[in-house]
Amino acid sequence: MRIRQAAAIGLLALTPALTGCYRHTHSVLKTRLPDIVLSTSLDHLLDQVNQRNQAIQSMTAYIQIVATEGGSQKGEVTEYTSLSGYIVIGKPENINVILKLPYVGSDALDMVSDGKTFKMLMPPKDCAFLGSDSVPSTQTGLYSLRPAVILDSLMIQGRQDDQVVAMNQDSRTLPDPKTRKDVIEEPDYDIEFLSRPDGQVAHTLRVIHIGRATLLPYRQDIYNADGKVETQADYSSYQKFGDINFPRKIVIQRPLDELSLTITISKATFNQKLPDDQFNLDIPPTTAHVTNMDDPAVAATNPCAAHAPQSPH
Repeated sequence: MRIRQAAAIGLLALTPALTGCYRHTHSVLKTRLPDIVLSTSLDHLLDQVNQRNQAIQSMTAYIQIVATEGGSQKGEVTEYTSLSGYIVIGKPENINVILKLPYVGSDALDMVSDGKTFKMLMPPKDCAFLGSDSVPSTQTGLYSLRPAVILDSLMIQGRQDDQVVAMNQDSRTLPDPKTRKDVIEEPDYDIEFLSRPDGQVAHTLRVIHIGRATLLPYRQDIYNADGKVETQADYSSYQKFGDINFPRKIVIQRPLDELSLTITISKATFNQKLPDDQFNLDIPPTTAHVTNMDDPAVAATNPCAAHAPQSPH
């Protein structure tokens, strides 16, 4: 007993030293909650995702797009020249991307896809590319950047009949616009879409992150068969285009391939009737070089390979 009392007295005697002269205080970023934090159910969030998707049958968006390639694996990052143009989407899986040359205004790239195959024409290089929308597992790098990646990032899909869902809650930090030096910690809802269980195993297919200040998606993670994030799309600067609330800035990242596309929308129209030939692209018979993008060996020996998407591996 006397030993315990002596130990207690010793600790008490040490307290002033620990809390007095030998302390140091430093500042950290202050965090606060958003002014508004909304709550809802998983069923309501799923309904909202479905309604936003179903509300868009077609879209014509005038854009600026910047591509970057590289990162820590490569040891350098290359940012390509910003190009303007437009993206046209027609449900269910049609997409047309046209990019213009700076200053000149003629086409730098024209690409169409019906969700199964795509064609891409690059008139300045007298090159054309053909391939499937599904990326062969052996292909990485820019070879894997097919039209379906852009379409899946822009049009967030709802739950499919063969999927199950789960919801978690987390948070993200944002700069505080009021102080410009502190941060806001915004709670969020994370909706996880999983494959239907095979026995006791289910695989994550997608995760939609929804901020609770607005109940709008700010990120979508799309996973590959190995359970790794294959595509990550970030959404910001939502704006009303008519009746459609749509993000003006979409950043599409392919972390495994160290690729990214930043798409900034300046103007968009939705649900207008599209021309019958909007998604037709005829490769001129005089095109000097036509590359099969599903065959890297052929592409590597083609004169267009210098301009085509190349695998860094």
